[in-house]
Amino acid sequence: MKKMYIILIAFFLLSCQGPAEKPSSRTYRIGYMICNSEQETLSRFKPLTAYLSKKLGVRFEIEAIDTTDFTKAVEKLDFTHTNSLLYVIMHRNQGVDILAAEKSGSLGSRAKGLIITLKKSGIGHIRELKGKSMAFGPALGPTSYMAQLDLLLKNGVDPENDLSSYTIPQGTFKHEKVIYGVLMGKFDAGAAPLLDFERMAADGRIDPNDFTILSDSEPIPYCNFAVTQKVDDDLAKRFRQALIGIRKDDTVEIDGEVVNVLGRANVDGYENIKDTDFDSVREMAKRTNMPPYQRY
Repeated sequence: MKKMYIILIAFFLLSCQGPAEKPSSRTYRIGYMICNSEQETLSRFKPLTAYLSKKLGVRFEIEAIDTTDFTKAVEKLDFTHTNSLLYVIMHRNQGVDILAAEKSGSLGSRAKGLIITLKKSGIGHIRELKGKSMAFGPALGPTSYMAQLDLLLKNGVDPENDLSSYTIPQGTFKHEKVIYGVLMGKFDAGAAPLLDFERMAADGRIDPNDFTILSDSEPIPYCNFAVTQKVDDDLAKRFRQALIGIRKDDTVEIDGEVVNVLGRANVDGYENIKDTDFDSVREMAKRTNMPPYQRY
C-alpha cells in the first residue's frame, strides 16, 4: 500500500508539470541581396541555404531582397548576404555583425571598381570624361557606383556638373547593361565591377581588348554573410564554420536534383573576415557622401 501511495504522488507531481517542452521549431530567415535579378539570386543561393539547413540541423528560409529595400527588411532577418556597403550601413544602424567573406574572381574576397571606355573613343584619362556621358551600376553598389564616384572626384570630375549626362540602367543585370552600353556606343564611359568584366570576358561575351580601363579603385571587401542581433552566438559561430568549411565538391539535393553548392552559387568559397577590414569602405563612403555617412 505504501508503495502504491508513493507511485500515485509521483504521478500527480509529474502531471502538474504540464507537457514536456518540444524542440525548437523556429525558422531562421536569410536575406540575400538581389545581384542581377530575383530569379537568378534565388537559383544561385537556394542550394547553399538547403546545405546550411542540413549541415546545422536548422530550418533556414531564403528571401531575395533589392538593395534599396535591404536596410528596411533587415529587422525581420536573422542572417544577411549583401555587398560591403550595405554591411557597413547595417552594422552602424542595426548592429549587424560580420561572419564571413565571399571569394570569387581574380581578387578572391576583394573587389575593384573599373571606369571603362572603348579604345576607339580615344579617351585616355578620367579628366577627359568632362563633357562626356557615363553609365553607373546600382547606387548602393560599392564597386559599380561608389568606387567610381571616388575616382572621378579625386581627378576633379564632378558627375553633377562635369558630365554631359549620367544614368543607371533600369531593370535587371545592370552591371552587364553598363558594359554592353559602352560597347555599343550608347555611353562614352561606364562604371563596372572588375568581377563582372572578368566573367563577361571569360564567357566570350566581350573582348577586353576592345576596352580601355581608365582607372580602377583600391581593392575593398566583396560580398559577405553577416548576422543580426536576434541570433545567439553559438548558432552564429556554427553558421560561420559551416560556410568556411564548404568544399568545392560539396553537393546538396534540392528539387530532386543533386547540385554543387559553390558551383551553383557561382563563388569559390568563404573565408574569415574582420569588421576592421571594412574601414576602407567606410572611408570611401565618407569621401563620396554615401550612407551611412551622408552629410546632406
